[in-house]
Order: sequence, then structure tokens, then C-alpha cells
Amino acid sequence: MNDQIMYVNGREVKIENEENLLQLVRKANIEMPTFCYHSELSVYGACRLCIVDIEGRGICTSCTTKPENGMKIKTHTKQLRDIRKISIELLLANHDQSCQTCVKTASCKLQKLAGELGVDKVRFDKTESIKPLDLSSEALVRDPNKCILCGDCVRACYEIQDVGAIDFSNRGSSITVSPAFGKSLAEVECVDCGQCARVCPTGAITPKQHTEEVWNALADSKKIVIAQIAPAVRVAIGELFGIKPGSLMIGQIVTALKMMGFDKVFDTSFAADLTTIEETNEFINRLSKGEKLPLFTSCCPAWVKFAEQYHPELLNNLSTCKSPQQMFGAVVKEVLPEQTGIDKKDLVVVSIMPCTAKKVEANKSEFVKDGIKEVDFVITTQELASMIKESGINFEALSPESLDLPMGFKTGAGVIFGNSGGVSEAVLRYAYEKVNGTKLTKYDFSEVRGSESIRETSVKLNGTEVKLAIVSGLKNANELIRKINSGEAYYDIIEIMACPGGCIGGAGQPVTFDEGLKSERTKGLYDNDKMLQLHKSQENPYIQDLYKNLFSDPGSNHAHDLLHTSYQNRKRILHSELSIMSDNNAAEKIEVKVCIGTNCFIKKSQSLISQILKFVEEKELQHCIDVNATFCMEKCGEGPNVLVDGIHIKECTLNKTVEVINNRLSKLKTRQVEI
Repeated sequence: MNDQIMYVNGREVKIENEENLLQLVRKANIEMPTFCYHSELSVYGACRLCIVDIEGRGICTSCTTKPENGMKIKTHTKQLRDIRKISIELLLANHDQSCQTCVKTASCKLQKLAGELGVDKVRFDKTESIKPLDLSSEALVRDPNKCILCGDCVRACYEIQDVGAIDFSNRGSSITVSPAFGKSLAEVECVDCGQCARVCPTGAITPKQHTEEVWNALADSKKIVIAQIAPAVRVAIGELFGIKPGSLMIGQIVTALKMMGFDKVFDTSFAADLTTIEETNEFINRLSKGEKLPLFTSCCPAWVKFAEQYHPELLNNLSTCKSPQQMFGAVVKEVLPEQTGIDKKDLVVVSIMPCTAKKVEANKSEFVKDGIKEVDFVITTQELASMIKESGINFEALSPESLDLPMGFKTGAGVIFGNSGGVSEAVLRYAYEKVNGTKLTKYDFSEVRGSESIRETSVKLNGTEVKLAIVSGLKNANELIRKINSGEAYYDIIEIMACPGGCIGGAGQPVTFDEGLKSERTKGLYDNDKMLQLHKSQENPYIQDLYKNLFSDPGSNHAHDLLHTSYQNRKRILHSELSIMSDNNAAEKIEVKVCIGTNCFIKKSQSLISQILKFVEEKELQHCIDVNATFCMEKCGEGPNVLVDGIHIKECTLNKTVEVINNRLSKLKTRQVEI
């Protein structure tokens, strides 16, 4: 078959497997400007920056046009350059231009493209008024004044996470991106993963900063400040200092933290080893009894919140183990005060994480005991880098220092927790030896590794086949859960990470739009595993000492009190109702509230609302009945749920509703009605 070719600016370019002209042009070493194009998201064509001039067709967006044999295109004619510059100028005209103080300044695409396209002035007047910031979330800050309406955040929330916490609202010049019904991020179904912030090209959505609180703790002479460093941070922070992606920088991080004033620097991988022991024993116990399977991992707080919001029927299947972050905080605040004489309230634990959801997790009420949090502050990889720069520390020139003992010691199993599949592999390294009673000579379980978003494998444990699934991205988790619920698939243990690729792709990591860069981070953690002397959590001598001196056995009463947690169904939209039918002139009226939360909606609550409205109108009861839609009654397993004057009706139908309404009408001395 003859090769197919195109002509890009008069030069031949071979057509291979390119899906669109944008990919082909970039293959020809021409970098086309884009805001809305991401290889992991659907093609959108909204920003109109990647336009090309196609001979015989005119100007088209390259991201939405397929290559064709013999096609001739130009990428930088005067007309194309002028259109791009005007587009950038229009965006800048209504953009908050406080670039010097914006946290996204070093990675802002708008700023970068304005410079590259030669935009040195803005000729258009600002027309929009200043909008308030949304500071409600502990994970994220939303600044609508910096939004360029590219839609990247909306698509990430829908297409990667299947959540849809934000979307376009209004029309024309009033269009904006916001949570549902004008609510704040903290009031809606956001799971705090921050993937919207990861793809946002400007500073419209960014991880919330908590560095000032950490500086204040370091400045307080009464406080002992301890850091824990998550596995994924060590292979990504170097990118913010011009160091090759995937480079292991844990020693330099320790040095920098000590120079900033941290008293002790430990490793979250130590707690990951502890999590492996607890979770594996929990899994083996469930497997032996054949109950509460499949076991879902619980290390990722965004996944846990997603399950609590959308799949309350699965909460008994979640591992009761706390995440490594919270296990670490719980152990440190249990052990160090007793060992050192430090008052627990003067012990400050700072987590350095790749994740924005960890910020919310640390503030959950179940992780606060006697008014003292297990983890006091969470900062991201990005925030750590900003603190290092603020300190004037020449990070790339630092000599490495070692982590403190005992909680700075870890095995390779704890380190690979930062990759999708890492938790499963760590569990297998322990479960295989514990169940089979034989020592592993080869510790790698490469079958759980890979870049696919959904992977599955099986292993034999004492003759029993155990099926595993590894998932990254909550939309993929939803698809897998659907198959399990329908009987299409069965697994014994399922690992779920909200961020693509696992923690290495967290929203707190250095901003990148290069998928190959995330692969380097993944490789860095597996290389780190190989460099360590121990590769199985059960071999960690300090974990063994912890059980000997504190917990006795995995899953013991004390271990369960300190290292395990419970889950609950959580509201998606707080304190919200939509009034559908109301007569404000009625002296006394019956309130009917119909839940339209996800589970009730699936069980046809919307249809039930229509039936109730029709009934009220036909019987001319508008004067004494208000009908409202509400968003969660936290009884998802009993839906559709309806409240009539506070009386809860589970598995509700129109007949059940009318029966309760008639009872209420009789008390109001009003005529009763029939369907």
C-alpha cells in the first residue's frame, strides 16, 4: 500500500496513526497553540487557537480535522497569526491580570501563549465586573475572574471522574463555569480530586494553599513540627527546579525541610507498609469467610468520598483501613508524646502530598480526637516547592540527607503505593507469603502494572484463585461497578485511585500536559523499589516493633481503634431545595419533598415528582400543598424517598404519597381526595 502524505507549509509529512491535523503538525516539529486540547479528554475545538489554512477549504481547527492524503495546509499565515493574537487579546481583556501574584504564574498557558504569540498590549476594554472567589473548599480555590471558558475543567470532571460538579451556566455574554445552582464547591458533589485544577490552563481553579499555616507553626517555638513525605512527591518535585522528571529527590527534600526548621522528617511509605499489613489481613479474613467481597481499597480519599456519595451500597465492601496519611498521623500522635514527653497539642504533623483531596481528608471529624487532629496541615508538591523557593534554598545544589527513624524507614512495597497498581502489588507480596506459607523469591507482580485505566489479573493463594482489578479514574470505577452489579464481572479485591496513573498524577503535582512525563514518575517509584534492600511490608523491622510494642497483632482492638475507620452516606448538595409548586398565600400547607439525589433519581424520583405535581393540579390543591425537590435524605438504599410534612416514605409511589397527604388533610380539616 502506498504511503499517504500531507504537505505542511510545503514540506511532506507522512500520515501514520494521527487522529487529527494537530497531532500531525506537532509531529512535523511545529508546536500549535491550544487551550482546550488534551489527549485524555474529548476533542472540543473551543479555543480556536489551533487553526490552520487548508487549501481549498479555508480556515479550520486542526484538532477536529482528520488528515487526508494530499492535503495541503499552512500553519502561520498572517491571517492565522492575527486571529490567534486577537483571540488572546480578547481573553486577556476580561481576565484578572494579577499575574505576578497568581499561584499559576509559572505554569499559566494564557501567559505563555501571550508571550509566544507576541501579544504585547490589549486593545479591548474590560466589560465584566469582578466576581467573588469561591474559598469554601479545603481542597481548591475557584476564581471566576481568571476563567477563559475553555471547558477543560468541565470535561475533566465529567469525562475522567464522572462527577459533573461544575458545568457551564447562563448564556451569551453571561456564560460562566460554576457548580450547580450557584452553590460553592464545598456544597456540591465535588470529590476534591482536583483534576479540574490539573487541566485548567490559567489560575481559575487551583489547589488551596496552606503554606502560611505551616510557616506559622515553624515559627512557634512551643511547637514540634514533623513532616511526612508521600511516595509520589519524591519523583516529581525536581520538575519544578529544572531536574529530569522521575528523578528521586527524597534526600534533597529532607535537607530542605530541615533547613526550613522541621524537627523530624518521616516517610508516608512507612505508614503505607503499615496499611499493607492491616489491609491484607482484613482481606484474608473476609476471603476466608466469603463475606463483604469484593474488598475495595480505601487509600484514596477522593474515591472514598465518591463511594460515600454515589455508591452507599458498597460502603461495607470498603476496607476499613485509614489511608497511609491518617495512619501515620494517628501513630505519631500516639507514640511520640509518650516517648519524648511532648504535649500532644504541641505536636504538629504536616503532610506533603501529591493530592488535593488529602487536605479535606485531614479535616474530617472522624480524624479528630479530643479536639486534636491526626494530621494538622496538608501541603502539595507545588506548595513545598514554593516554600523552598521562598526560603531562598538552592534545591538542585543540595546534598541529600537521610530520613529520621523509625518512621522514616520503609520497604519498596510502601514506596510503590504512589502508582496505580502499587497497593495491589504490596498486598500480593504479603498475602502470597502469609497464605501460601512460602517465601517469595521474586517480589515483582508485574501483571498488576501498566498504563491501562482498567486492568485485571488473578493469582493463586493456597490453591484458591483470587481475582484482582486495578482502576484509575472514577469514571472507569463507575463502569467497573456497573459490571459487578449486573453480574458481568466478579473480583475479590479492587484497587481504585481517582487520579489517572495513581498519585503520581495528582492535582498537587507539578503541572504538566505531557503524558510521557507521568510515565517517568511511575518509573522513578519502581526504580526506587529496586534500590531498597527490603521489598515486602512484612519485612520492615520497625513495623514489626510497632506491632510488638503497641498493637500486638494486625486487626487487634488497639489497632482497630487507631488505624481503622468507618464510612457513611454523604449529601451531595447541602441545604438545598428547589421549589416546584408553592402558594405563598396559603395560611397552612403541607410540604412534600422529593429526593432527586443520584440514587433516588435512578429509581425514577423525577417521574414521581411529575406524578405528584399532576395530582396536585388535577385536584386543585395548590393552595395547601407545596412540592419541592431536595438533594439528599441520606437514605439512598430506601429510595425513592419522599417527606410529607416530615413523615418519611421509603420506596415511595404516588399511592403512598396520596395516603399520607390525605392523613394530613384530615388533620387540617380539608377535604380528602382520591387518585
